[in-house]
Formats: sequence, structure tokens, C-alpha cells
Amino acid sequence: MRVLDCNKMAGGALVRYPGRTFMMLLATAIGVAAVLVLTSLGEAARRFVTDEFQSLGTHLVIVIPGRSETSGANPAMMIAETPRDLTLDDARAVLRSPHVARLAPVVVGAASVSRGSLEREISVIGTTPEFRKIREWRMRLGEFLPNVTMERGAPLCVIGAKVRTEIFGTDPPLGQWLRVGDRRCRVSGVLAPEGTSVMIDVNEVVIIPVIDAQALFNSPGLFRIVLQATSREAMPLAQADAKRIIAERHYGEEDVTVITQDAVLSTFDGIFGTLTMALGGIAAISLVVAGVLIMNVMLVAVSQRTAEVGLLKALGATRRQIIALFLTEAFFLAALGALVGLLLGYGIVAAMRVFYDTLDFVPPLWAAAGALLVAMACGIFFGILPARRAADLDPIQALMGR
Repeated sequence: MRVLDCNKMAGGALVRYPGRTFMMLLATAIGVAAVLVLTSLGEAARRFVTDEFQSLGTHLVIVIPGRSETSGANPAMMIAETPRDLTLDDARAVLRSPHVARLAPVVVGAASVSRGSLEREISVIGTTPEFRKIREWRMRLGEFLPNVTMERGAPLCVIGAKVRTEIFGTDPPLGQWLRVGDRRCRVSGVLAPEGTSVMIDVNEVVIIPVIDAQALFNSPGLFRIVLQATSREAMPLAQADAKRIIAERHYGEEDVTVITQDAVLSTFDGIFGTLTMALGGIAAISLVVAGVLIMNVMLVAVSQRTAEVGLLKALGATRRQIIALFLTEAFFLAALGALVGLLLGYGIVAAMRVFYDTLDFVPPLWAAAGALLVAMACGIFFGILPARRAADLDPIQALMGR
């Protein structure tokens, strides 16, 4: 029996039993499609978080009150408790590092914002003009806290796009007075719409000078110190300088955590990479189930094709050729099912991108290649037992249909 004859007979068997073929193709296709869909979910989550942190700016180093006892950049640090205050004097000292290009102290709180009869609770950020440059925020109107420094405040504020719409409506906001808590400030600028960036909705925020924010919230300490290194290569040097300078100011005690943007990104990449692989592994279990289905259905097929196997043996087909015939059939089933699954999976992912356009659903190439290979491997592996059983049939008994 030639290879071409083996392929023709295996393909003919699939056509002769369309119901059985469809059932096995569907099982494999669902398994492959599940791998693509679940891994694309993991990749979309990883890209979303990565883009969020990249939107913070470039070459960022963040100083957080409180010391972490673990190595690496733990995302939980972003909301750590504050055992010792960071101060504006600490920020001024760190700014003297030659590896720091820009620095902005940050105070965060919530306060009521009102104008006339309109009032609402909103997030308030106290900082300096450098913060906009570090975060690379764009201005829609006006200026970002002009003439404000760490040493000097002013009755000024910058508002988000949604705050402008809700508080001022169609009135021009620049130069208008706004009450923030128990203080009044004049609107100096309006931010361009940016959306949410790392738990801060840029459209729903009011920004005031850092000194005024400390007085408003009665908080002498800073929430964070955000600094920008002179280059990517200088980020570890700026990180080390910040640790050393603040430790010297805090009587030799290293009581802050200093993390870099790259460290946070690599941590999240590792977490979501593992999650994506785990999702792919869970979905791959369905391919094993599909392989078991192929084995069981082909075992039934062997009993239905006993006379056919007996005739082949009577015509001189060897045991190896019978095994090759049934394994070829199993391979065709698995390969066709995998190809159908790839088409189905990419179709579902394309539909997900349409309905959820904020996430970038793209299955990783390793998932598609892995699902294809695993599907074919499962088909061949689980086809061995039916093939061996067919090869072990006695030709005389088989011709008698026994």
C-alpha cells in the first residue's frame, strides 16, 4: 500500500461517515478556539496594564513613603501605608541629583468643588507645573499652574474636561473662580480629555498648588514624589540617589520605597505572562478531551469496519500498513479540526475587538502554534489504540464480520 493510497483511503473514510467526522472535528475545533480566546484575554489584560503605566510618562522613578521588606516591585506598594512623612524638603534634596531631570511632589485627596449652586465631590491633586511635563498631559485651554513652585503657591487651579462641562457648562472657564473645599481658586487651565490613567480619571480632577493642597487637607506629608530621570540608563542611578538622599535626611534610616517604571512594567509582564500561559493550559485540557473522543469514536469505527480490515489483510496489507491507515485518519481529523478551530478562534477574537474596542485582543503566535501542534499530537496519540486493535484483527475472522 503506497502512501498516496493510504491517504486516499483515510480521506474516503472521513467522507463516508460525515456525522462521526463532524463530531470529532467540532470537539477539536472548540478546544483550539478556546486556547486562542483565553490567551487573547490574558494578552489584552497585559497590554492594557502596560499601556496604563507607560501613559505615566517616560523614565519615571516613584518615591513612596514606607519601606518594602520584599525584593522587586510589588504592585501593592502603590497603596502602601505611610509610617514616616515625605516632605517638600525631601523633594528639594532629591532634585539636586544630577540624574534627575524633573521632579514633582504629589498630594492627593478628595474635596467638594462648587460654583454657585453647582457642587460635587471630586479628586484633588496638589503638585507643581513639572507634574504635567512628567505625565505628558496636554492642555485644552490656558496654562498649568503658572508661576507656581514648591516654595510658592497661588489661588489657581487646573480642571479636567468633565469638571469644566459639569461646573461651567458652556461658560468660558478661564479666569473664573472655583471653590475647592474651604478655599477659592481661579481657573488657569483646562486639561485635554485623556481618560483614566492608573486609577486617576484625568477628566474628573482638580489640580492645585502642592502647598495649598497640604493646607487644604492639613497634611504636611506628601503622597508621592514623582521624578523623571535624565535617560533610561540613568533610572537606576536616580533610584539609588533618591534612596541615599532621603536616608541621609531621615537619620540614616531607609524608610521609603523607590521603584522605577521599568520594574513595575516587568513585574506586571511576568504576572500576566504567567496568567496567559495558565489560561492556555486550562483551555488545552479540552484538546485532550477531544483526543479521548477521537479514540472512542475510532474504536467504534474499528468494529464497524471489521470486514474492510479483513479484506485489506487478505489482499496482503501488513500490520504496519493497517496501523498507518488508521493513524493517518486520526491525523486528518485532528489537523482539520485544528484548522477549523483556528478560523473559529480568530473569528471570535475579531468579534471581541468590535464589541470591546478598548482592549487589544490578539492571540499570541505561540498559542496558535501550540494549539495546532497539541491538537495533532493528541489526535495521533489517542489514535494509536484503535489502530493497534484494527491491526491485531484476524483476517479470516474479520472477513466473517467477527
